Amino acid sequence: MRVALICETFLPDVNGVTTTLCRLLEYLQSNGHQALLFAPQGAPDSYAGAEIVPLSGMPLPLYPEVKLTPPQFGITAHLRRFKPDLLHLAGPAVMGSVVPTVSRNLHLPLISSYHTDFGAYSHHYGFGFLQDVVNSYLRWIHNRSLITLCPSTATICALRSYGFRRLRLWGRGVDVDRFHPRNRSDEWRASVGAKPGETILLYVGRIAAEKRIGLLPEAIQGLDNVHLVFVGDGPARPELEQRCSGLPVHFTGYLKGQRLATAYASADIFVFPSDTDTFGQVIQEAMASGLPVVGARSGGTLDLVREGITGRLFEPGVASDLRSQLRHLLNNPEMRLAMGYAGRSDAEKRSWPSVMSELMGYYEKVLRHTPRRQFVHRAA
Repeated sequence: MRVALICETFLPDVNGVTTTLCRLLEYLQSNGHQALLFAPQGAPDSYAGAEIVPLSGMPLPLYPEVKLTPPQFGITAHLRRFKPDLLHLAGPAVMGSVVPTVSRNLHLPLISSYHTDFGAYSHHYGFGFLQDVVNSYLRWIHNRSLITLCPSTATICALRSYGFRRLRLWGRGVDVDRFHPRNRSDEWRASVGAKPGETILLYVGRIAAEKRIGLLPEAIQGLDNVHLVFVGDGPARPELEQRCSGLPVHFTGYLKGQRLATAYASADIFVFPSDTDTFGQVIQEAMASGLPVVGARSGGTLDLVREGITGRLFEPGVASDLRSQLRHLLNNPEMRLAMGYAGRSDAEKRSWPSVMSELMGYYEKVLRHTPRRQFVHRAA
């Protein structure tokens, strides 16, 4: 199979979309398929055997991991040379407005995947009045796809209420070999300032308003023997550091690879306050590392955290409830341990190969039900 993918975020950016795309390209290569990726400038020239075609653009002001990549020359010519069997639009933003037309002109079946809830994000940056406009724009793009793949059941329900059609569930995998409890390190715990006997609460992700990270400094006040560690960076970090002044808090910046795996395994409880994430890849990584999760009762978290078994859920946006759930786990170390074991067991069932095999099933289904038409080879 020959698969062309178009995205507006990729390496060197660190986010869930990039992780998924990397795993997909690796899977395609290892299973004898060919891939072509269109990605923003700054990405490597190739990845896992796939050529990467750079797209010019600039960072989205409120979300720099996504690039504003306006319609530009060359995409159609590259597709004609590559001759893909289908086109996959991953997380459409500006470029997504023209891709359905390109696919139709070239007789290419189009699949899209929904990754980021830009409509909900608008509320956290003072543009809530634009939510309906944003959702209408994204609906216009996705409804021209044969199917739209969604990462969680909560996302499917929300999109259906906005009029999105032909939605299918496609979750995400986790590397259970990299993220493993064996990576626990007392040296790492000391390096972030945790004292012997303290419980480390860990947050991993973008430090930005839409992630609700502002709840955390309020939630830990009044909790004894805790140390909060933020792994990540983002536009809200300077303000958050000020709010955390005098509290037992440490900022590491972004971590990758083994350093990230060590951070997960060396903590005691994973905290995920976001109520806008469509999935929550970091939750899976924490569970694979043996951590119980305290997350907002919203979005992708509902598909991942089994209340009372792998973690605890709190009312979105309510710091006092978050504090209450944290205190419950702090007072029950045996429960934390049992939840960590259960989370690890759940993560082991969500390997990347199984998730990618599910995606290939969607690809094959679309190809089986799409009339075979001659690929258009006119000069660009």
